[in-house]
Amino acid sequence: MTTRIILAGPRGRMGSEAIKMIQATKEFSLIACLDREATAANESKINEIAGENIPLYEQTDVCFQETEADVFIDLTVPDAGYIHTKEALSHGIAAVVGTSGFSDKQLEELSQLATKQQTGCIIAPNFALGAVLMMHFSKMAAKYFPDVEIIEKHHDQKLDAPSGTAKKTVEVIKENRAKKMQGHPHEYESEKGARGANMDGIHLHSMRLPGLVAHQEVVFGSNAELLTIKHDSFHRESFMQGLKLAVEKVLDTDGLVYGLEHVMEL
Repeated sequence: MTTRIILAGPRGRMGSEAIKMIQATKEFSLIACLDREATAANESKINEIAGENIPLYEQTDVCFQETEADVFIDLTVPDAGYIHTKEALSHGIAAVVGTSGFSDKQLEELSQLATKQQTGCIIAPNFALGAVLMMHFSKMAAKYFPDVEIIEKHHDQKLDAPSGTAKKTVEVIKENRAKKMQGHPHEYESEKGARGANMDGIHLHSMRLPGLVAHQEVVFGSNAELLTIKHDSFHRESFMQGLKLAVEKVLDTDGLVYGLEHVMEL
């Protein structure tokens, strides 16, 4: 059976890799793309990557009304991704979302809608399987190393900080770590922000530089030792295996799932 797919964000670096992955997977079929600028020139760029004529839409509701899709993939930005995903679920189309930066309120609204529509939705802060394993191993380590800080590094075009992966890492660590403040009790910042963001007593540090793609270190400290769990994505191709897995799993998913680890059976 062929899985019919609509892709939002086809001209981005992740989007172009997603097109290649879809076209290389015989069980997948790209039937339409969503773009904020549905010009003839942009459609030509997309068709050059796809190797065939793929219709390009600017209006989300029109796209979903005029096509018969099984899965919607969103690889855009938080504001647009939320609107797109909400529209897809409203049309009963399963959604796979690689956009990070959703608020807790937005995630709750999408979860309620997915449950109401009995439609699957997988939102993954990171589709790299190695990154998911890095988070899983960090959760295991937190049981024995409660003092931890996170350093995440991304390209300088990323909008949100800290990254969704870093925030998700804190959430899974919290499952094995009691909340605590780290460092000296009278610590202060002589320059505001020097210690980074603080989530549950865990400091998160964000770097944004050209040349980076997606990188994270989770550093645990204890008496006379450090444990560092590190993952690097050097190319956006690294995210495609996880994206493919999410598309394969979402049609058998009820409601919203946040995090690829839930479909990796870790």
